[in-house]
Amino acid sequence: MDKIKLGFNCNCFTNRYDEPEEWTAICRDLGIHHVMFNIDLIDPYWPWEVQKKLLDRTLEACAKNDIKINASFGGQHGHQHYLGHFDPDVRKEAENFFRRAIRQSAYLGAKSFGTCFAIQTVRTHSDPALRKEIMDSAVDSYHRLAEYAAEVGLPALAYEMTSIERETCATFAENDEVLARCSDMAVPMRICLDMGHRNREGLPEEADHLAWIRRYGKDCDVIDCQQSALESSGHWPFTEENNKKGIIDGAEVVQAIKDSGNTDVLLAFELRCAAFYPQEKSFLKNLEASVSYWRNYVKL
Repeated sequence: MDKIKLGFNCNCFTNRYDEPEEWTAICRDLGIHHVMFNIDLIDPYWPWEVQKKLLDRTLEACAKNDIKINASFGGQHGHQHYLGHFDPDVRKEAENFFRRAIRQSAYLGAKSFGTCFAIQTVRTHSDPALRKEIMDSAVDSYHRLAEYAAEVGLPALAYEMTSIERETCATFAENDEVLARCSDMAVPMRICLDMGHRNREGLPEEADHLAWIRRYGKDCDVIDCQQSALESSGHWPFTEENNKKGIIDGAEVVQAIKDSGNTDVLLAFELRCAAFYPQEKSFLKNLEASVSYWRNYVKL
């Protein structure tokens, strides 16, 4: 029986619908019961008593609206260097931040926490020795973090593949290497795929979102779901207009997931909309249109 599920990456809700009662009600009303939590909603750097108050409120709202938190992920602030920072003291502090996020994710009942693997600067990426040093450091950090995850009951860690090599894990070769080097961690390392992330400077297959899904679907629990053009990661909603110009086709994606051999996957809508008129007013309608489109391919 197929277990492909529709859900939301909760960065859809940050800035607009941060209150847990609000975003869980939106999910419920759209017939969505699974989400990838986003740490922009509850910052892991806040004091634990503040976090816990909001985490308990979140869990209560999820229970009321029949929402399951499948995973947790870094937010816009998390799309920075962290374990790939050029300064080793910052990388050490990033590891502390990950521990806080892991603790939060475990409390929410998520299966995993992650963000980009180890984003580099132009300078470190351009220096093979420095790049290797930082990647080695990140792998060591993930091993330590996996031990902590096991202690607090988080079943797995995760990272997101990207579209440019400087942000790491944009090539098949580097993803293969990272997964191999992390295969002996205390908890498994999973990869988060993104339909809009395509490496157009690498192998031809690396520019094909379906090739990524077929190759890494077995190592993946969440695929960020967005309509997009070939040349960009647009995070467009699946409206009729966008579907005409975008390259993401629901039937093709579902088939690629099945071809990977793993259908226990969450397709998490990662949709954005500028906070300007009239886009601000169309946000909820865009979410509704996206769910409606994908219901043609993924049933309740």
